[in-house]
Amino acid sequence: MNYTHELVVKPKRHVDLSAIDPGFAPKGETKASAEIKLAKRGQRLGELQYLMYAESRRSLLVCLQGIDAAGKDGTIRHVLSAMNAQGVRVHAFKVPSALEASHDFLWRAHEQAPAKGEVVVFNRSHYEDVLVARVHDLVSKQVWSKRYDLINDFERNLVESGTTVLKFYLHISAEEQLRRFRQRLDDPARQWKISEADYAERKRWPAYVKAYEDVLRRTSTKHAPWFVVPANHKWFRDLAIAEILVNSLESLKMKRPPSTVDIDAIRRKYHAAVRDDKKASR
Repeated sequence: MNYTHELVVKPKRHVDLSAIDPGFAPKGETKASAEIKLAKRGQRLGELQYLMYAESRRSLLVCLQGIDAAGKDGTIRHVLSAMNAQGVRVHAFKVPSALEASHDFLWRAHEQAPAKGEVVVFNRSHYEDVLVARVHDLVSKQVWSKRYDLINDFERNLVESGTTVLKFYLHISAEEQLRRFRQRLDDPARQWKISEADYAERKRWPAYVKAYEDVLRRTSTKHAPWFVVPANHKWFRDLAIAEILVNSLESLKMKRPPSTVDIDAIRRKYHAAVRDDKKASR
């Protein structure tokens, strides 16, 4: 199954999330087989990220969005940890600070955008300003409805500057969310993640679904596509995202940069140093 092709949201295509099974997994695929494939994809992902870091001509921005407990943190831990931390940065978007709120809504996103050679992961993203801001009536419809085009322009600017932009909506069911909330309650190691707001937000589930459907329709573009990833099965979520990342990075045809020094001259100095060490040790 080509996840890049099957899970992508085609530009301007209406998305009915209720018609997409959040518990989908390919026939014959199991958690055990997916973990074997994920290990191989992870190794390849690390190689490709190394090429991006070394080449230092392009960059990658990964946006992770989803309802509470959809698995954004888990995706970062299980998929993106395969990359070298030296060239990867994760930024979590929370309630805007006073400084951030004093600028236009895209300022804080642009400030965190990846530099050349860098991979940046947005845990939540600039899309909160057409999701939370909309659902909670933080700004008027007249304001948030204009933001889709501004976001498209922002992402196009990033792409034209050499950044690959990939956006993932982690699609879980309301029942799966409640099951994960229960796991947090029962696991002392994860109780710190519990918030009363999580349960309050469940009452807004239909409003969030509608907001996400509009986001997917209005902002999935050829240059910065959205992927709807069925995420009830964490192992499928991880494998699908890893394969999409690998396919996208391989399409860049990145190459190791040439050496900036005379390798033969350096090799002669190396052998001379080895000889000198042997003489000194006698």
